[in-house]
Amino acid sequence: MNAIDSPLSARIAADDSQARLDRLSELALDLLARARRHGASQAEVSCDEDRGLNVNVRMGAVESVESTRDRSIGVTVYFGQRKGSASTADLRPESLEATVAQACAIARHTEDDPASGLADADRMANDVREFDGWHPWALDADAAVDLALACEAAGRGADARISLSDGANVSTGDSVGVYANSHGFLGRERDTLHSISCGLIAGEGDGMQRDYWYSTALAREDLESPEAIGRRAAERTVARLEPRTLATGEMPVLFQAEVARSLIGHLLNAVSGSALYRRASFLLDRVDTQVLPTWCRLSERPFLMRGLRSSSFDAEGVATRESDLISDGILRRYLLGSYSARKLGLQSTGNAGGVFNLDVAANAGSLRELLRGMGNGLLVTELMGQGVNTITGDYSRGAAGFLVENGEIAYPVDGITIAGNLRDMYMAIDAIGNDIDTRSHVSVGSILVGRMTVAGGL
Repeated sequence: MNAIDSPLSARIAADDSQARLDRLSELALDLLARARRHGASQAEVSCDEDRGLNVNVRMGAVESVESTRDRSIGVTVYFGQRKGSASTADLRPESLEATVAQACAIARHTEDDPASGLADADRMANDVREFDGWHPWALDADAAVDLALACEAAGRGADARISLSDGANVSTGDSVGVYANSHGFLGRERDTLHSISCGLIAGEGDGMQRDYWYSTALAREDLESPEAIGRRAAERTVARLEPRTLATGEMPVLFQAEVARSLIGHLLNAVSGSALYRRASFLLDRVDTQVLPTWCRLSERPFLMRGLRSSSFDAEGVATRESDLISDGILRRYLLGSYSARKLGLQSTGNAGGVFNLDVAANAGSLRELLRGMGNGLLVTELMGQGVNTITGDYSRGAAGFLVENGEIAYPVDGITIAGNLRDMYMAIDAIGNDIDTRSHVSVGSILVGRMTVAGGL
């Protein structure tokens, strides 16, 4: 039995997460009481504790072993519509009192902001639940090192063309947190996150190529095996050897699932409240208009069991809800917290802190089926640079991947740029695959964009 499957060790203390949450809850209520005594009309408190183990190996040797334990306490107070915030990690009573006093002093010297204040009291979550996100891993440093070494060894031994290792990593961590405010809301959350990764280098001299693979999950049993991760990293790395460039032109572009997620990320940023009230979004004033093909649907699923971002409440205590962000290709709503909602004259959508488990519905099959359907075009497996203008939607990024001919991968390419405008790119999506990348709270398969400009060196 290897370490990834081993039972809880006697070396590891019994699960103390509930006791830690109890202490943080008491602390949050104490800080709210202190804020009231200082005259604050409203207050909110966030208390978090994180613990983790992180191990790195390279070329068969241990590079680093790091054990972490962090605490953060944030206090925000309101005097009418004046706001002040302060933070600390010190639990001594005098430090807590000084933190509240500092937040109050800041609030007293700021200007009124009509959008300031807690989220509306009637929007607070009433049913605070857990969604199977707590799976601590009894992993000590020696066992973590063994896993990392096994992962790297499997990758280095998978193909004779693997020349070097960029290292393997094993990490495990847990987090407990409490959010409370003067509406009487107190929400408690706990979660775990584990990962294994491996980066490899193939070839020699100027012909070297690098790639990697990783697995991440809330529960250790949902991780890929270290050996499988190493072999997948090797496979991806040697596939990139002897890349060519392309002639500049227009062609279909298929974004493999792990990079397709970035296209959805740009959309989420464009419909987020902060971008909208600053008028810094290419999707400004587009609610109830078509932004994707009519078959497209993006649904938020905050109550997904063992979801990477499941919660009953957002960062302000507002109840989350299952609903479509986009259906029939039409943008149904924005992603708003209370501040941005007030700035826009709208109501919070329960998205303070972001989106909770976004599911992007597929209309096609596997990656191989998408390649056959595309015929000739470009498969993008890596994106570089930050060439996205969130105001205009203009898109230009460096890319690497594979030229596809007659539905089959022909050869690797790099040193190219793909360009377009996100408005046009979204409407030109021909297919979304069912090859879901499960390593993110944004669940999406590969995305085929019917036509983009591809600039190469020929």
